[in-house]
Amino acid sequence: MQPTLNRRELLTATGAVAAGLAAGDLLANDKAPSKSKPRFRYCLNTSTIRGQKLTLEEEVAIAAKAGYSGIEPWMGEITAFVRRGGKLKDLAKRIADAGLKVESAIGFAQWIVDDDKKRAAGLEAAKRDMDMLRQIGGTRIAAPPTGATGQSNLDLFQAAKRYAALLDAGRKIGVTPQLEVWGFSKSLSRLGEVMLVAVESGRAEACILPDVYHVYKGGSDFAGLNLIGGNAMHVFHMNDYPKMRREEASDADRVYPGDGVAPFKAIMQTLVRIEFRGALSLELFNREYWTQDALVVAKTGLAKMRAMVEKFA
Repeated sequence: MQPTLNRRELLTATGAVAAGLAAGDLLANDKAPSKSKPRFRYCLNTSTIRGQKLTLEEEVAIAAKAGYSGIEPWMGEITAFVRRGGKLKDLAKRIADAGLKVESAIGFAQWIVDDDKKRAAGLEAAKRDMDMLRQIGGTRIAAPPTGATGQSNLDLFQAAKRYAALLDAGRKIGVTPQLEVWGFSKSLSRLGEVMLVAVESGRAEACILPDVYHVYKGGSDFAGLNLIGGNAMHVFHMNDYPKMRREEASDADRVYPGDGVAPFKAIMQTLVRIEFRGALSLELFNREYWTQDALVVAKTGLAKMRAMVEKFA
C-alpha cells in the first residue's frame, strides 16, 4: 500500500501541482496567438451622397465600387424606385449581384406618438416600409422618435409599449426595428432614454441604433456605451463633428470620422470591449461633400472608417 499523506503534506503537494498547472497555463497563453482585430462590416448610408442626386441603383453601384460590404438606403429612395416602375425583386438581385448586403434602412413612421390615430397610421406605415425592405433583402430598419421630436414630456414607459408593438409587427415580417438615438430631439435624445425604452419593451430582439454625432448632440457621454452589450446593436452610424457647442451642431456639420474632435479612441475601444460585431455605417450630410464626386466621397469615407479601426480597435 502507498503511504498516507497527512494534511500538511497533502496541501504542499496540491500547491505544487497547482503551481505547475498555472505555469503551464501561462506558457500556453504565451504561445497562443493573439486575438485578431474585430471584424466590423463597412456600410454606406446613402445620405452621404444624397446631394449628388443619384438614383438608388447608381448608389448601389457606387457603394460596391468603393469597396463597402453593405448599404443603408432611405425608405423614400426605395419608394421612389417603385414609383419609377422598378421591381423590388430586381433591386434585390442588383444589390446581391453587387456583393452588397442591406444592413439597415432609414424610415420615419410615426409609431411612437401619443395621438392614437396617428400612431395607428404610423404603425401601418412602418409595416409597409418593413415589407418593402424585406423584399430587397433587408432585415433591420431605423426606428427614430419621428413625430415626438419636439415633445419633452413623452412617457418613456408608454414609448416602451409602443416599441414592443413595433417589434412584434416587425417579427411577423422578418425585420427588426432599431431604436434610434436622435440628439436633436426632446425625446430619445440620450443613450439612457433609448436604453430604458428598449429594456422596458420586454422584447429579446430590442436593439438600439447609436450615432457618433447624435450621442454628442444629445449630451450623453460616450462612456455610456460600456453599459450596452454588443449584441444590442447591429449598426453603428459613423461620422465626426468639429469643435463647436453641441447646441449649435447640426447634421450638415458632420465630417468624416477622424476629421473632427469625437473621442474615437474611446469609442472604438469600447466597441471592442462590448464585443460589437455589426456594421459601421457612414452617415453624413455634409453639403461640401455633396458637391464632390460621389465615388470619391464614398471611398474617402471608407478609408477614414478603416483608419479609425486600424488605429484604435
